[in-house]
Order: sequence, then C-alpha cells, then structure tokens
Amino acid sequence: MKLTHTRILVNNYEECYFFYKDTLSFECTWGTEHTKYAQFQVGQTQLAIFDKQQMLEDLNESNDDERNLPKNEVVLIFAVDDVDETFQSLKSKVLFVSVPHTREDWGIRVAHFRDPNGTLIEINTNIMD
Repeated sequence: MKLTHTRILVNNYEECYFFYKDTLSFECTWGTEHTKYAQFQVGQTQLAIFDKQQMLEDLNESNDDERNLPKNEVVLIFAVDDVDETFQSLKSKVLFVSVPHTREDWGIRVAHFRDPNGTLIEINTNIMD
C-alpha cells in the first residue's frame, strides 16, 4: 500500500476550501468551492477536504454512532494495485465498513475499514486510466 494523502471530513466545505486555498495559499490540484471535494498540494503530499455528509452517506453511517468512535474527522487514503485483491487479503483481519465498490463520480474503486481506534481508512484504485 502507498499512503497518498490525508482527507479531512468537514461540515463547512466552502469555508474550508477558501481557508486552505486563500488563507494558507495551498495550490488546489482538484476541485472547486462547489465540488464538495478538493485536493491541495502541500509540499510532497496532498491534503484533501471532503464534505462529511457525503462520506457518511457512502458508508451508510451517521455521525452519532453509538459505539463512541471518533467523529469521522480524518480518513487515511491508501492507493493499492487492486482493491478487490487487497480486500480479500485483509477481510479476515479487519472489519470492513464498505466492501469494494466503484464510484464513477470519484474515478476510483474503493473500500473502507477502521483501525482499532476507529480511524477511517480507505483503499482505492484509480479507474480513470
């Protein structure tokens, strides 16, 4: 796996977009103030912001999970060669929140699981090549 970027899940997407773009002067490499998702170049890595509600909808979760997990603020993103193959190799070791599925609108095949602390982890493969 290769860690590609960190994603911050936000309740106030447009305000955060302008904070990272204008206040901190990070170069926006993908997205606009209207897309609900944007990536910024920060040194040698990417920082992404994403509308929290959209992420929760994809996971079929709400933000008031009774298990007292963290409030879904950060997602660690790992690029893998094959999401389905990685899913098969990990499914006996971790509890997946979402099974592999294709998100044409995101340009990726994706699955999600959590670490023991509840941090959301995404594995994905680019399907736009």
